Parts: sequence; structure tokens; C-alpha cells
Amino acid sequence: MTEYFRPLVLHGSALPDGAVSLAGQALCFTHAERLSRTEAPAIVTAQDIPADALNRLTRPRSDIAELSMDRPQIMGILNATPDSFSDGGIHNSVETAVAAAKQMAAQGAGILDIGGESTRPGANFVPEDEEIARTEPLIKAIRAETQALISIDTRKASVARAAWNVGAGLINDVSGFTFDPALAPFCAEVNAPVCVMHMQGDPVTMQDDPKYDDVLLDVYDFLEGQVAHLEKLGLNRSKIVVDPGIGFGKAHAHNLTLLQNLSLFHGLGCPILLGVSRKGFIGEIGQEPRKDARAPGSIAVGLAGLAQGVQILRVHDVVETAQALRLWAAVR
Repeated sequence: MTEYFRPLVLHGSALPDGAVSLAGQALCFTHAERLSRTEAPAIVTAQDIPADALNRLTRPRSDIAELSMDRPQIMGILNATPDSFSDGGIHNSVETAVAAAKQMAAQGAGILDIGGESTRPGANFVPEDEEIARTEPLIKAIRAETQALISIDTRKASVARAAWNVGAGLINDVSGFTFDPALAPFCAEVNAPVCVMHMQGDPVTMQDDPKYDDVLLDVYDFLEGQVAHLEKLGLNRSKIVVDPGIGFGKAHAHNLTLLQNLSLFHGLGCPILLGVSRKGFIGEIGQEPRKDARAPGSIAVGLAGLAQGVQILRVHDVVETAQALRLWAAVR
């Protein structure tokens, strides 16, 4: 029987006996929920978790491209696309995009995620040469103006290679390295830090009628399989970030189940990235139809993720998130 362990996360200066650190952070746990596909959930002590599983849950995460994973990091979203769901068409010149990148870095974004292909629900495929034309000059210009880590948000090896060659330091693949078979070997070849995201289907079809046997365990198993695949190619697990893919091939109930149980994904032994910024369920539950007015709801969900030990928040609203993060840290 395959077992999964979801830490019941605690924080504070006065901690009970038996508490162990969660991923080397100032969070800990004494108990976990043991899950499986064949037995009812059960609560177990940290000491009852098998040694290899406990090690993955507790060991400190390595820096990602010199960016520390022992405290929360902000990834600012910058799309060089005409049709992204929230910021499409805003950064349609190198000059405006570089100005936005410099502003986000100054506001507290340690990572700038540059995308040249929209992955909103229903988005169409962008040819590789067009995606490169959108992102390569932008990344080159940003690299000259800021020291922030640059991430290329792409599913395609040729786009990743072009971005890497002009200064990108992280490959963020929304397909979880399932779209282009050449992308994972390229990342292993250049020893690039990567983010592996879960997405059911593709942007054109992913929200048609998403179904899972068990969304939490299905997403976990997919990510574990893809991390293992990258390891076999020679990329060390310490260079891999995982993302459960909120809103990518998930109904609202799936999103909420994943968000309520995010600490499970520490069992993969990798930093966790959470991307919820301005998404549809934020607007629906928060009763805000305007995408650019969803910062409060996005921040609320992001802070809930940080309370479960998430290391990276991918956001549109950098300055608002940075302010909230400073206050969240202070009161804790």
C-alpha cells in the first residue's frame, strides 16, 4: 500500500515535545494525516512516519539559483502576450516590460516569470518562433537591468534554450514536462533549475470537464513521477520546484481540496510554488468580476498557502503581496 503523509502544520515560539521542522522552515509538526487509496485517513505522530518520508518532509530545501527557500519568495508575473487572462497586451514593448520588471524587483519580487504564450483556459498554441520573438529580447533587456532571477514560462525546448542563453535562470513548464519531450533533457543538459506544474489536458480543453479519482493523490503522483523522470535524466531533486497547478484542469472543488491540503506536497522533498493570483475561483468566491481587483482574495489564499509552508507565491500584485507578507511574518 502506498502511503502519503500530510503534516499538520504548527508555528510559534513555544512548541510541544516531538515537534519536527517542516522543510527547514520556522514551521513544524508533531502529527500528520496518513492517506492512501485503499484505507481511511488516520492521524499518526511524526515519529511514526517512515524514515525516508520523514526526511523528505523535514530536510531544508536547497537554494534555487541562489534564492533562499528558508523564507517565502515572490514570483512576479510578466506576460509578453496579447491574450493572457489578466495582463495580456499590457507589456507589448520591450521598454514597458523592462520598466515593469524593474518595478516588480524593487517592490520585492525575487523572481520574474516571463511568458510568451498564454495558458489561460481556451488559449491557442503559439508557434515557437513567435514565442521566442516575444520573450528572448525581453529577457536579454531585463537581465541587463536587474539582478532578480528570471524564469521562462514555456512548454517548449527551443524557447527555453533561447531564454537560457540570454539570462533566464529557471524553466517553468505548465505542462510538467509532458508537452515537449526535448525540454526535460535540455534542462538536465544545462543543469537548469525547473518548476514542474500539474495540468490536466491542455489550455484549450483543460476546463471542459476535469475529473479525478482523487485530485489530491492524483496530482501528487503526477508530480512525483515527473520529478523522478527529471532525476533519471540527471537533474538533482534539489533543483526542482513543484506546483500543484491551481486552476489548470481543475473545478473549484478540486482547487479548494488542493489548497486545504497543500502541506502534503512537502513529501516530494521540493520547494512548493503556489499560483492563484486573480484566478477565476478568486473572483467567484470573492464576488469580484474584475480581474485586476482581485488582489485581496489572491493575497488571502497566498497567505493560507504560506501557513502550510509554501515557499514561492506567483503573483500579479507584487507590492500588495510584499506588504502583506511583511505583516504576516511580523505577527508570526
